[in-house]
Amino acid sequence: MPPLATVVCSARARLFAGLLRLGTQHTGPLQLHTGASCAAKSHYEVLVLGGGSGGVTMAARMKRKVGAENVAVVEPSERHFYQPIWTLVGAGAKQLSSSGRPTASVIPSGVEWIKDRVVQLDPDKNLIHTDSGKQVASRAFEIKGLPEGLRVEKTWKALQDFREGNAIFTFPNTPVKCAGAPQKIMYLTGKRSKANIIFNTSLGAIFGVKKYADALQEIIRERDLTVNYRRNLVEVRADRQEAVFENLDKPGETQVFPYEMLHVTPPMSSPDVLKTSPVVDAAGWVDVDKETLQHKKYPNVFGIGDCTNLPTSKTAAAAAAQSGILDRTISLIMKSQTPVKKYDGYTSCPLVTGYNRVILAEFDYRAQPLETFPFDQSKERLTMYLMKADLMPLLYWNFMLRGYWGGPAFLRKLFHLGMS
Repeated sequence: MPPLATVVCSARARLFAGLLRLGTQHTGPLQLHTGASCAAKSHYEVLVLGGGSGGVTMAARMKRKVGAENVAVVEPSERHFYQPIWTLVGAGAKQLSSSGRPTASVIPSGVEWIKDRVVQLDPDKNLIHTDSGKQVASRAFEIKGLPEGLRVEKTWKALQDFREGNAIFTFPNTPVKCAGAPQKIMYLTGKRSKANIIFNTSLGAIFGVKKYADALQEIIRERDLTVNYRRNLVEVRADRQEAVFENLDKPGETQVFPYEMLHVTPPMSSPDVLKTSPVVDAAGWVDVDKETLQHKKYPNVFGIGDCTNLPTSKTAAAAAAQSGILDRTISLIMKSQTPVKKYDGYTSCPLVTGYNRVILAEFDYRAQPLETFPFDQSKERLTMYLMKADLMPLLYWNFMLRGYWGGPAFLRKLFHLGMS
């Protein structure tokens, strides 16, 4: 078996990319440069950068291929979070404590956890550099005046305190983890006779898939919500409770909105360590083939999750589906064979529209529905809410992170065979 190293991009806003040495293309072991305080080995067959959803999942899968002693995960955070539940945390339906576990508890047994931060990637030499004492700045907020102390658990208190006036919800002019997330919490504000619920989005539509967009538009009409398209938040004047939005169709033209409550989805980007590396495209995302997840330039680099330029939503569901494809891709490459299994862009976005209702949006690269269940998923359903709130966290912690869940493709086949 040729030596292997994988650098993958996790389903969090952190790095999980992949270095894979093929045959005799490179000589010598993969060198992992770390700070003096790190007791890690100097080389691994599989090296995972980032302990998020994609990173931990691929570490578990690679452990079964090359052995735990040959796999390491580089991740500085002490806690691992299941972020899809944060909408319900912000709405007061779930506790924040239910969303996180110690990172040590989710790293696959026997796999080395290198608690450090990556500061440099050199795929030409199969090298990474880490520095346990150096903080790497990453762009988390780019909005003038926006406080950096905003946290998900504050949302519930803000919702409780809000009684009247303008409640503004925003969608930034950058890719985000889940295109539905910025509006989900809006549907959970409830009806308030003296309140104006406003959604200012940089996009030109409420959702990118027409079937689900039509269903959401009906909810918006029923609840008398205001949606302003092509509006991007550029400044927050907290002392005056004013939010400034730019009209993206008329650059430079701005509009000031007074608010009593402001829910901001901040701009997002890949980490600086990626943006300054040779593995990214012009926009700063890991440049991979959208079907095989192999890098377009470096055959020893692979990507999965948030930090890739895959043209689909950056959700945990997408990372799950990608993990199954990447597993098969790497298996074939290790055998000097050509990858045949192709990722179709599957992702899922459970659109929470109430405290007991969810529209389960599932779609592919073409923005076409790719639904699992044999019923119309554009309808609000209690069953889909229960799946979102209770079943999916169990699936995540007990199956996906252990490398046993690659998305619901087999369920679709099962249901469709049953209907044929």
